[in-house]
Amino acid sequence: MSASPPTSTVQHIVMTGIVLVVAIIVTWLSYTQTPVEAFLFPQLISVFFLGLALWTFASAVLRLSRAGEGIEFAAIKNLAPGLAILLVYVFWMAKAMGFYAASTLAFFLIFTIYDPSSHGAPRSWLKRLLVTAGFMAVIYCLFTLVLKVQTPRGWLI
Repeated sequence: MSASPPTSTVQHIVMTGIVLVVAIIVTWLSYTQTPVEAFLFPQLISVFFLGLALWTFASAVLRLSRAGEGIEFAAIKNLAPGLAILLVYVFWMAKAMGFYAASTLAFFLIFTIYDPSSHGAPRSWLKRLLVTAGFMAVIYCLFTLVLKVQTPRGWLI
């Protein structure tokens, strides 16, 4: 009888399997949407990430990668607010509000949650606003001006 794999290995396989399934779904969606020309960039990115997901999953299954000790409940609890914001963003905000407005809000919320600076200091709020504005300026330039990607339009933008 062989010993069962450590919990961290099982956790690693499960999590990389979930990422692989998401990568497959995103890749499939990017190749089945119209107009086809608007999805060239998502197709390129999704194929790249699908390859990474396949590689990571295979490494986990074959135990070629170090899985560490796994994620403890405290870490999951710390990540949950950011993940909740991202899920709402992906499935509702980007399409309803518009890509740039929703991205700005999501980035600012996640930055605010995880920023160790005092939430009572006006200077930390100014820093969050400036970093968010700078980040979104880079995203806008990259997607709209350089890559000419068609982003979701919503009621704000």
